[in-house]
Amino acid sequence: MSERPKAAGPFEALRGWLAARRGAAHAPGWGLTVAVLLALIALPAAAVLVIAATPENNDWPHLARSVLPEALKQTLLLGLGASLLTLATGTATAWLVTMYRFPGRVMLDRLLVLPLAIPTYIAAYCYSEFLDYAGPVQTTLRELFGWTSVNDYWFPSVRSLGGAVFVMSAVLYPYVYLAARASFVQQSVCALEVARTLGRTPMGTFWAVALPLSRPALAAGVALVVMETLNDLGAVQHLGVETLTASIYATWLQRSNLGGAAQIATVILGLIVLLFAAERFARGGAKVHHTTGRYRAIPFQDIEGWRGYAAAGLCALPFVAGFVLPFLLLARFAVSHVSVAIEGGFLSAAWNSIFLASVTAAAATALALVFTYAPRVARSGLTRFGQRAAGFGYALPGTVLAIGVLVPLAAFDNFVDGWARSLLGLSTGLILSGSIAALVYAYVIRFLAVALGGIEAGLERISHNLDAAARALGETAVSALWRVHLPMLVPSLGVAALLVFVDALKELPATLLLRPFNFETLATHVYAFAALEQIESGALGALTIVLAGLVPLILLHRAIAGGRAGGSGET
Repeated sequence: MSERPKAAGPFEALRGWLAARRGAAHAPGWGLTVAVLLALIALPAAAVLVIAATPENNDWPHLARSVLPEALKQTLLLGLGASLLTLATGTATAWLVTMYRFPGRVMLDRLLVLPLAIPTYIAAYCYSEFLDYAGPVQTTLRELFGWTSVNDYWFPSVRSLGGAVFVMSAVLYPYVYLAARASFVQQSVCALEVARTLGRTPMGTFWAVALPLSRPALAAGVALVVMETLNDLGAVQHLGVETLTASIYATWLQRSNLGGAAQIATVILGLIVLLFAAERFARGGAKVHHTTGRYRAIPFQDIEGWRGYAAAGLCALPFVAGFVLPFLLLARFAVSHVSVAIEGGFLSAAWNSIFLASVTAAAATALALVFTYAPRVARSGLTRFGQRAAGFGYALPGTVLAIGVLVPLAAFDNFVDGWARSLLGLSTGLILSGSIAALVYAYVIRFLAVALGGIEAGLERISHNLDAAARALGETAVSALWRVHLPMLVPSLGVAALLVFVDALKELPATLLLRPFNFETLATHVYAFAALEQIESGALGALTIVLAGLVPLILLHRAIAGGRAGGSGET
């Protein structure tokens, strides 16, 4: 029977702490690992810039004359329209749910986040089916009023820029809602009450105090909305909006012009840089914090009578538009076309999606753990920069990322093939290009940021004293991670992996451009049927993606709105 290890005394603890400090200052292995991983993450963006700067033909004059003006205009208008509509919808509903009590408030607070489970391209397919000439809305109108053709009446076209703004706003407003909700919940009640005592009305208090205090959070939410509009491909293609992302796809695949596609991609990279700058400017460098450790429960104001039901109806409208209508349409089609979907490859697409998403979730979670743990055991400018920069890939649209991934991998394949031919007389063909490895590589770069936040927060809750105690007992940085930190990080790792899994499950642009031949995921399965105007045959796949996205949304909402620091009042 082995002896129980003795508890470390004060001198041993001090020795362990000093060892931990020395290890933190002199751990070149962790810094080297972070540097290599950062190089792999930055490789696609660098490749796009190199390809754009050294194309086979100089396509800039043609692009600047015939492609970029309209594509840039459509992209900017789409981003601006979606930003304004999601800002108004998300902020208004978050303020009502946070500060007022009315019928159905608690339930609506949970329901308002559900539209985020529906990808933009699925929402576009549903609304075009719902609002087109042969759809149920226009058909009902013709039956009610006796109209016989489109010449007898006017109806707004969903396949337009305005339709794209509406569709994207309907499913993306939860980004702003969640950010605003979290900000309103944590605001000082005292500041709001002071404004009321100085004669401000409830709306005046909102405009003068609550809204300015929430500016950083709202800017972050709107930035996420704009990034999603830049990344979208399926929705804009289906609705006939020629954005920069759609232009990249058409230039690369339909015109076989990779250099021109890379040059358009550089314009998107420029827009992303401007977006980050605008988001920082909107924040204004503001940092809002409490000056006291005492918190008070939010004093809800009751809205009674018809006004209460009107408030409930106002909050229910975004949920109905963003989730109920698309979900009901998908459920109806899925139930009536189960056999068609299964015969059309649903099962193989589902298995491919689950496999890809699982591998991506595992890889992204592992890399996120490295990036967050490295600054803890190797305090240097490199490791701290790596932790901040590792999530940059989330800002890269899938089409841009696909170009940046495919070209370096193709160059590697050609190098290996040439080496094998010269030395062995054998051709290795394509090893990484057009393979599952290329897809996973792109997925991990894009969704690494999703895993970073949760793991970083979980690691910050673990005291550094445990590191010192582990080092005093003879543990290395790696063994301490394995034996001490990992068991305590299991919940954070699980949530991070789940979020990455769901995002990878519904990724479309990168999958379309990088997937192997005859390899379908649920996203491309739905896309293929929608391109043939047969969304009912792909409804089962679309419904599966939506249902998979509900679980992390519920967890995310519980984390944001589950409580107010220092208090136990209802939020």
